[in-house]
Amino acid sequence: MKMTNVHNLIAYRRWAPIYDVTVNHVFTPGRRRALEMLALQPGETVLIVGVGTGADFPFLPAGVTATGIDLSPDMLAQARLKLAACHATVKLIQGDAQTLLMPEDSFDAAILNLILTVVPDGNACLQSALRAVKPGGRLVIFDKFQPEKEKVTPMRRFMNFFSTRLGTDITRRFSDMLTGCSCKVVLDEPNLLGGMYRCILMQKIAR
Repeated sequence: MKMTNVHNLIAYRRWAPIYDVTVNHVFTPGRRRALEMLALQPGETVLIVGVGTGADFPFLPAGVTATGIDLSPDMLAQARLKLAACHATVKLIQGDAQTLLMPEDSFDAAILNLILTVVPDGNACLQSALRAVKPGGRLVIFDKFQPEKEKVTPMRRFMNFFSTRLGTDITRRFSDMLTGCSCKVVLDEPNLLGGMYRCILMQKIAR
């Protein structure tokens, strides 16, 4: 099944009230490690692409100013409930992460946790985030990707038939996300499920 914004709005309307009490705790180690790799400092600005229910908020340090974007108003409603407990200053915006919504070269860093395999076009999402980050700025990704040297098996395609209905694609390769992107990989670590999930730190390269 091809991912679309309409499909995702429906899927994440269902996920919004139960996400934090069901699957989110599984991803906490990956989110924590991703933010450790990003090493945000007080005074920096960070763009959170696909902010969802605000599951990354606990790992944002005090003194950081964050802008969170998400397509789903239902997920954003859950994120707003966490703002008071967040150490960082956070602004939330509804919008499509595949489209540049922020001024170019305006953020010190960006967080793309569990979003590149959710949006219809992961490459467009990454390119949009890169345009918003300053030259030399950092981006961190925590997500699941198809192993680069392995073919997508019939079983994985069968499983993907169901996973896309839940709002995520398990057949995407990270190398496909990088097409045409002005960035370099600084660190790439295996994380959950034997490395199916990875934490990847990147740096924007000035054109």
